[in-house]
Amino acid sequence: MTVEMIYYDWTPESMLEVSLPEPDNFLKVRETLTRIGIASRKENKLYQSCHILHKQGRYFIVHFKELFALDGKESNITAGDIERRNAIAGLLQDWDLLKILNNSQADQKASLSQIKVVSFKEKEQWELVPKYNIGKKSK
Repeated sequence: MTVEMIYYDWTPESMLEVSLPEPDNFLKVRETLTRIGIASRKENKLYQSCHILHKQGRYFIVHFKELFALDGKESNITAGDIERRNAIAGLLQDWDLLKILNNSQADQKASLSQIKVVSFKEKEQWELVPKYNIGKKSK
């Protein structure tokens, strides 16, 4: 079975802007996102899908491939990546950690069965692997 990859015509304007109800929610969202992503169950590894980006007083939930694109690196963002980002942002909104500013931008969501959420108390049993490190210069 082959799965056709539908690439997403990404621009910085397509980033998902959010607002934070409380200033300390930035740190809560950042930590929570380290525990949401794609799981490799046999290795107990979780690959972080999304990050929170704070730029010029605005906040965005971004897929790690969007960060590569912002850096000017090669990035093959698929519709599935954006749908996963939207589903994750929707979870964060359901948990009252943030508010999506333009809900119609996040209408297309991936099934939650595609996303693993590691609970805070299970976090020590998993290797949490970011695919991008914000603010760290690569060597």
